[in-house]
Amino acid sequence: MSKDWVRWHQEYDAQGSSLGRRLEVVRRDLRRALGTSPSEPDGTRRLISICAGDGRDVLPVIAEHDRRVRALLVELDPTLARRARETADDLGLSSVEIRTADAGDAGTYLDVRPAHILLACGVFGNVGDDDVRRTVAALPTLLVAGGIVIWTRARADDGSDPSQWVRTLFAEHGFTELSFTAPDDARFRVGMHRLAGAVRHGALSDRLFTFRASGAG
Repeated sequence: MSKDWVRWHQEYDAQGSSLGRRLEVVRRDLRRALGTSPSEPDGTRRLISICAGDGRDVLPVIAEHDRRVRALLVELDPTLARRARETADDLGLSSVEIRTADAGDAGTYLDVRPAHILLACGVFGNVGDDDVRRTVAALPTLLVAGGIVIWTRARADDGSDPSQWVRTLFAEHGFTELSFTAPDDARFRVGMHRLAGAVRHGALSDRLFTFRASGAG
């Protein structure tokens, strides 16, 4: 049985929830990334959010910024994608595209220029280990030199912490860690890494990931 992602998003609104706290950390890190990532000569930054949900981690922060952000939010669930479009319209974000598509399909990015900032939140805990490896390895194809990735991974129910392994993968693929948030009293972890190694030109050729029926974010 597939996961009800619309219902899952309701936890964001529960006071003091782990997901709500994670949201604030992601927004904080995105604000920092918008101030420190590379940009085009005119100050424009391109942003990609994969498995973007209703865009609540990205859209309000872009609205706070100077609006020189061209964002692509990729979300498969049509209800969440519609909510993201409505929010973008309400905020007057004309340079934001909401694409109802499979973020794990490499073909989704064939026409996408490399981003200055990429968010992979709620992804790595919902896919298998091989998919995590493949996705992290592919990120240099989706980024400009010096581009920044913000990602999340929850601590497991048995107390193990797969986020430590994800941090190692980023290091192996040419990324430098900028920050890592891991509160003792919550399961969520938020990492932020900069691509210090070489970018990889050319289109992605393989499927990145496939969501499992259930996961840990």
